[in-house]
Amino acid sequence: MTSETTVTATNPDTEAVISDLLGRLSLEQKVRLLTGASFWTLHEEPAIGLDTIVVSDGPAGVRGQLWDERDSSANLPSPTSLAASWNVERVFELGTLIAAEARRKGVGVALGPTVNIQRSPRGGRHFEANSEDPWLSGVVGTAFVKGIQSAGVGATPKHFVANDSETDRMTVDVIVDERTLREVYLAPFERMVTEGGAWLVMSSYNSVNGTTMTENELLTSPLKDEWGFDGVVVSDWMGVRDTVAAGVSGQDLAMPGPDGVWGDALVEAVRAGQVSEADIDAKALRILRLAGRIGALADVEAATPLAEPWPQERIDALLREAAADGMVLVKNDGILPLDAASAPSIAVIGQHARVARSQGGGSATVFPDHVVTPLAGLTEAYGADNVRFAPGVLASDSLLPLDPSLASDPATGEPGVHVRFLADDGRVILDEHRGSGRLTWLGDPVLAETAVVEATARFTAPADGEFAVGFAGLGLFRFEVDGELKSDGLFFPEGTDPFMAFLNPPKQSFPLNLTAGQTVELRLEHRPQQQAGLSAVMFTLGYQEPFADPADELERAVELAAASDVAVVVVGTTDQLESEGFDRQNLRLPEGQDELVRRVLAANPRTVVIVNSGGPVIMPWLQDAPAVLLTWFPGQEMGGALADVVTGTREPGGRIPTTWAATEDDVPVWQVEPVDGKLFYDEKLNVGYREWERRQAAGGPAPAIAFGHGLGYTEWELGAATLDGLTVSVPVTNVGARAGKQVVQVYLSRVSESDIERPVLWLAGYAVLRADAGESSVATVTIEPRSLQYWSVDDHAWLTEAGTYAVQVGASVATLSSPIEFTV
Repeated sequence: MTSETTVTATNPDTEAVISDLLGRLSLEQKVRLLTGASFWTLHEEPAIGLDTIVVSDGPAGVRGQLWDERDSSANLPSPTSLAASWNVERVFELGTLIAAEARRKGVGVALGPTVNIQRSPRGGRHFEANSEDPWLSGVVGTAFVKGIQSAGVGATPKHFVANDSETDRMTVDVIVDERTLREVYLAPFERMVTEGGAWLVMSSYNSVNGTTMTENELLTSPLKDEWGFDGVVVSDWMGVRDTVAAGVSGQDLAMPGPDGVWGDALVEAVRAGQVSEADIDAKALRILRLAGRIGALADVEAATPLAEPWPQERIDALLREAAADGMVLVKNDGILPLDAASAPSIAVIGQHARVARSQGGGSATVFPDHVVTPLAGLTEAYGADNVRFAPGVLASDSLLPLDPSLASDPATGEPGVHVRFLADDGRVILDEHRGSGRLTWLGDPVLAETAVVEATARFTAPADGEFAVGFAGLGLFRFEVDGELKSDGLFFPEGTDPFMAFLNPPKQSFPLNLTAGQTVELRLEHRPQQQAGLSAVMFTLGYQEPFADPADELERAVELAAASDVAVVVVGTTDQLESEGFDRQNLRLPEGQDELVRRVLAANPRTVVIVNSGGPVIMPWLQDAPAVLLTWFPGQEMGGALADVVTGTREPGGRIPTTWAATEDDVPVWQVEPVDGKLFYDEKLNVGYREWERRQAAGGPAPAIAFGHGLGYTEWELGAATLDGLTVSVPVTNVGARAGKQVVQVYLSRVSESDIERPVLWLAGYAVLRADAGESSVATVTIEPRSLQYWSVDDHAWLTEAGTYAVQVGASVATLSSPIEFTV
């Protein structure tokens, strides 16, 4: 699918050098390398020229060692958006951007991409994975891996394996049969290792068939033995739980550090004969090999040239193009594109238009230096005189972090917040000025001496109204407004996993009636405690904007829509509904948003609905809406990209990589909660559109949006497909009035009787075509032999069953051509 070449393994001469360096290390030195030096770093070893290696989360941007505004990051569209583009060349280029961002921040390893399967739409981390289809997930993930590593940074496909939901993710035992594991859940990882040449793989928290993944045989076979993976298996943070069991497994690196279950205990286990020194050597050798590849080992040349930082203009341009290319136009009765030159009056409605979600929650979150909101992008495109805004409903009651436009540092007078780290005796260990009220320190050395973290700010109301001020955080807090105590206590939700609660903490807020320009003094004290065994602090000092009576706000939005030429309603999920750390309870939009859409549709027949979510939502108004556009979490340039699509400057390039249901009752795989600690993958091979197709063949419901669906701004005609061997050729003509993009998809099915259970059909390839109005070309797709194979449990091998198969071609799984039969 891409012309980029696989990054090859280290050459024999380099292997000899690395083996020699390993031989110079004592047992204690080798074991030291196997646990992180800190939250984000690996140990150096000056005796052999090994530098510190810094790692960072990287599925949609490289965070670096600081998780805040002090070190901003390029915020890419979410991985589901990238998969929706079906554009591996652009995904490769985005991988090179990740590498450039990593090197700018001193990072040698990006912890991504996430390639777990979107097994259920309720998966809280749905947005961070590519697709429900294993083949597409692997193809897109491989392009990302190649892009990252082509510029000298290690990529880390994660989470190996079957970490496809968040509920009890650290303890759940996933029960999945061998064939399903091979054909669905291991398949994307296999491609990224064998074709992409990944330098790392991250093991997951969960167990598979009774054994936790950091001790699971799957790390050795198939990963290392069968696939030839010669890189590092790094744990998810705190995933290594047993000294010996993990020590004899294929697990290589335990993160974070410096504490953990290895260290001195692992040395003792070797001395006692419980773990062989050969096991230690194998792990340490892999870490040295990684160091050589990324240029962190003296006298070993990096595997590829190291990336240089990109100019901001290049970053912004690529992210704007990528966001538009992933947007999926679900419906369009001719409203779009909406020509800016005609100067229509536009009602932009919905809180998500002004406080948009550019990215998902949890460890993938980064801090971009700017986010172009939908309101800002549409205002720039159509002119301030033509665009008016109304929130309509309160989509989220989350706190907005204090920012420099509303807060000032009481100590310095600068815009922002003041932070002090205090010892038990009140001594100031460190104080600093910060530009945001969202504050995080993970494994920071200053926390070792800190008894209290204090954040203070002067908050100035920008307008008259009832604001709320407060905080969100986990643990012990004391909060004062103008010296008056508002809150003092321990805040920790009962029955909540500490790590999940840390990422999604409870909120405390207090209403204040303020006039424009009025200032109040805010003071928040937090007493740090170990969070899930880590020295970590994360809290938000923030505010909520005034919101009028809900009925009045809804009516104002409806009146604005009725008085405008066009209404653009932006709805979406929140970080309380869709994030790492928990699964979704339902697929509904926040309360009031569906009613808002209905009311606006009734008021203005020229309405465009924009859905700003990372995963599927139920859209009960879909049939009534003239135009519906899915943006996913489209990154920092989302507003500009949206304006490009709405105006027609760019075409919506997305084709949906996951099936959306019309009702929750229709969803094939609903359960993500373990029963007695176990989660059964009883649907086996029939994940996503495969099960939808099986049910429809038996008279079941159709989805709201079929896999692969997406409209553009032109029309296409697909001719009769032909088959030559395993190469499919399809004449394609752009019969519309403008240039456009089409994704021609190829699906396989089994025709003749078979002893092997098969899905009704499965994706086997695609071609992306771009053509001017009236232009014709031929889409050519060569089917991989593996697409015809199945995993034989008896033979423990990939086999091709003789018989008759069929090829079908179309623009989605719901618009396929007549089958072309062939025999193998």
